[in-house]
Amino acid sequence: MSFALSAGVTGLQAHQKMLDIAGNNLANVNTTAFKSSRITFAELLSETIKKASQPTSGIGGTNPQQMGTGVGIGGITPNMSQGNLVNTGNPLDLGLEGEGYFVLSDSEQNLYTRAGAFGVDAASNLVDPATGYLVQRIGSVGESDGFQTAGDSNIHVPYDVAMAANATSEVIVSGNLSADAEYDSPQIQVLSSNIAYTTNGGTTADLTTEIDQLDQFSGGPLGSGTITISGYHPDGTPFGGAGTTFNVNNSTTLGDFVDHLNNNLLTDSTASLINGRIRVTDDTGGYSLSDINFTYAGDGTLETPAYFEILTVGGDEVKSINITVYDTQGGRHVLSGAFVRTDTPNTWDLLLMSITGNVYDIDMQDRRIDDIAFNASDGSFFGLSGTDDPEFVITFGHDTANPQTIELVMGTVGQLDGLTQFAGNSTAVARGQDGYAAGRLSTVSVDNEGTVIGTFSNGIKKDIAILQIALFQNPAALESAGGGYFIPSANSGEAVATQAMTGGAGTIHGGALEKSNADVATEFVNMIQAQNGFQANARTIRIANEILRELTNLIR
Repeated sequence: MSFALSAGVTGLQAHQKMLDIAGNNLANVNTTAFKSSRITFAELLSETIKKASQPTSGIGGTNPQQMGTGVGIGGITPNMSQGNLVNTGNPLDLGLEGEGYFVLSDSEQNLYTRAGAFGVDAASNLVDPATGYLVQRIGSVGESDGFQTAGDSNIHVPYDVAMAANATSEVIVSGNLSADAEYDSPQIQVLSSNIAYTTNGGTTADLTTEIDQLDQFSGGPLGSGTITISGYHPDGTPFGGAGTTFNVNNSTTLGDFVDHLNNNLLTDSTASLINGRIRVTDDTGGYSLSDINFTYAGDGTLETPAYFEILTVGGDEVKSINITVYDTQGGRHVLSGAFVRTDTPNTWDLLLMSITGNVYDIDMQDRRIDDIAFNASDGSFFGLSGTDDPEFVITFGHDTANPQTIELVMGTVGQLDGLTQFAGNSTAVARGQDGYAAGRLSTVSVDNEGTVIGTFSNGIKKDIAILQIALFQNPAALESAGGGYFIPSANSGEAVATQAMTGGAGTIHGGALEKSNADVATEFVNMIQAQNGFQANARTIRIANEILRELTNLIR
């Protein structure tokens, strides 16, 4: 009878544990990434009343006679199945779909969790705001940009770090340049630039009607000196001879200078003075290589133009393009250029017409890309048929010692992936460049591979870091450390560091959290079963107690 009592007690204890586990599962039915547990029972060691006997020649064998002593806990095992993902709208809420755990550090050890409700603390670290544990990264992403520190696996979200400006080094152009379009009459090329705005009694002189004396320039007198003139005639012949220099003094007028250009230097083009700007206009239309520039040396002050703007490009077919580029300080400049079809079949030039902003200098040879050629057979890009490089070289005013080279990427030779030359309209455009202004971090998101991506105020997106994901050989053997965290056990295996979607790790979903995998209906059934088992074992104890009472009554 004692077996019945002790077995009943073990049954009560076991089913009480079953009820406890079901209650814990139900209590965490809304806990982020909670993994429910299940209990299994196992029979306790039986008492052997009689051992089994071996068959003999005269009698058969007998089975052992054993009596059980009750039930024990066979195991309490977590259910590691995937919980449903629910969208939260918070970009730093992260849900894992598949294998793996987020890795966080409490400064003494790494802890592992599936609950990815993260945030950024006052020190710009990515953390679990409920515990302050620091989210860990893997790899070197973000170190070259200064967002992360080499050797430090904590993730720094650089709200406190400005992104440096990036000077444009490459412009991508693509589209068609017409093989057959022509103007009704060829355009005449026109160049124009300031040489000086003169003053007369503190007021701007009316340079359209009167050529004033050049007696004041940028706060100082002209003095005596020489203007050196360089450039090209419309046919591409460089300026030469005595006309390339012009001596000036305080009595020299702009009219004198314009007369010098017309009488001693220019061929097939004419200089004029319009609203304080010297303008050089080709005498006839069509493809033109006209260009002009001045430099001044002397004991006075005269600011000569950094370059002459091209107001109108001469040619039978011209396609204008514009693109914003950036200098080394992030200053914006609009490059206005034009493709012009040359007199050589299937060949174009690209010339820089004007640049906004403070330009210190641009060499005439660096503002025109010559001989952009196309295959006559299929209109594909042939490359540059001459010796020119596909680039502009510009010196901006803030950094006069370091000219900025901007390469033009026009496509793959022999392919149709960039510029083409077909019949029809010209559609060529500058469709991209690699420069940007300085900026600060605006928003942060995480992609499926765990890359933390920052969007900056200048519109640039940068990879900030990659989240570390840990894999375990036997995740069911992890030990709970509370708060949704786990630590390795002797049977879980060591953590294997990787990133999402690599080496068997699952996918990260930004703006989502994993729900608990506890099922309410299942736990209610488990509670009913625990109740029935508890009641049955209690009845066993009750009956055994009544029988013992009857035994005691026999001696009365």
